Amino acid sequence: MASSGKSNSNRVPETAAAALEPTLAPGARLVLGLSGGVDSVALLAVLAELGATMRFSLRALHVNHGISPNAPRWAEFCADICRRIGVPLQVVCADLTPYRSFGLEGAARRARYAILAREDADFIVLAHHRDDQAETLLLQLLRGAGLAGLAGMPAERLLPDSRTQVLRPLLKCSRADIEAFARERGLTWIEDESNTDLLRQRNFLRHRVLPLIEEQYPSARETIARAAAHLGEADALLADLARIDVADVGRGAALDAAGLCRLGRTRAKNILRFLCDANGATAPSAARLDEFWRQLVQARSSAAVCVEMPGWQFRRFRGQVYLEPSRAPMPGEFRETWNGENALPLLALGGVLRFKPEEGLGVSSALLKRAQVTVRLRRGGERLQPDCRRPRRTLKNLLQELRIPPWCRARMPLVYCGEELVCAPGIGEDCAWKAAKGEPGLIISWEPIGKP
Repeated sequence: MASSGKSNSNRVPETAAAALEPTLAPGARLVLGLSGGVDSVALLAVLAELGATMRFSLRALHVNHGISPNAPRWAEFCADICRRIGVPLQVVCADLTPYRSFGLEGAARRARYAILAREDADFIVLAHHRDDQAETLLLQLLRGAGLAGLAGMPAERLLPDSRTQVLRPLLKCSRADIEAFARERGLTWIEDESNTDLLRQRNFLRHRVLPLIEEQYPSARETIARAAAHLGEADALLADLARIDVADVGRGAALDAAGLCRLGRTRAKNILRFLCDANGATAPSAARLDEFWRQLVQARSSAAVCVEMPGWQFRRFRGQVYLEPSRAPMPGEFRETWNGENALPLLALGGVLRFKPEEGLGVSSALLKRAQVTVRLRRGGERLQPDCRRPRRTLKNLLQELRIPPWCRARMPLVYCGEELVCAPGIGEDCAWKAAKGEPGLIISWEPIGKP
């Protein structure tokens, strides 16, 4: 059902241009998410016209979720319309399996955004509009969301796990405006049969709840969307406050637990939510966050605190608070061979081992040729002499002295040449294996993936 009130089809290209112009530099590479529905088809027509004057390149991406029996026909429709206007199209089939725990709609959304995040583009452009924004706020309100959820969809944001920005240039246009524009231009589009399924929450709001509200408040969708913008500003202020507080209590990759407690419950929880968002982690429920705060305040200072959430963990160790990705248990035996490459991915450990050539620094390249070089994990009893002025010490003692958390120790890669421990990245190379002055050496470093 279209929004009530008079539509203004001229607003569509004007609004899109006004939203894009401050952001796009000449030569920008845009990818439009094209579903084949009226919103994305209208935006395709607008972008195809603006490309010449704004000097950006445009291609389209259609994601086939494989849910509807009509999905192949939709892909063919998108291919045909792109062919007619000369816009390149890529069709990608989504795999929903990794996201099934989020339900069908949630799995489709996460799979779609994962595909978009892999695109080699400067901007992903999506056709969400003002009515979508109003529906999103109501949905989030009924779910008990916080400010970040109630702020709805931002006009611009960075895709998680990507350097690509998402742009939504039609957020100030109504559904009625877009449909009027499409009809006036003689555009054709497809209708997804799931859009009339009232068992879906968004559809129920769109077809039943909002029309009823509009009987009393005709401009409800516009005012609700405006409220989302106000809430977005408030959320941005909280993010700014979190940055200030992180600068105050941050300790490298960790936070000072005592400093968090001094800030108080509300500001501390704001920091923790901010960290989750900054690292692409799903923010914990209010109950989980309250539980972590309770343990942070009440548990004795020597206790190790861990609160689990989907894919991540909040941990406390020696007065420091960490946000860590959840990892599968390590296999009983781990061994990888190094064959001279500059980077050795060790996905089971959650990172990449890097070997940087450097004259007179790191491990002697010549000495490493004595025997096979392998990467292993701690088994107990290892000894290392990173400082030639001090005696050889146990690795356990060195790790404790450097206050490296136990969960990091379990996955720390150790570099061996034959059966001799050569280097523990982050601690140092053994004195007997150091490169001499003027000799080719290798600086060995460990780069975790997905770590805050």
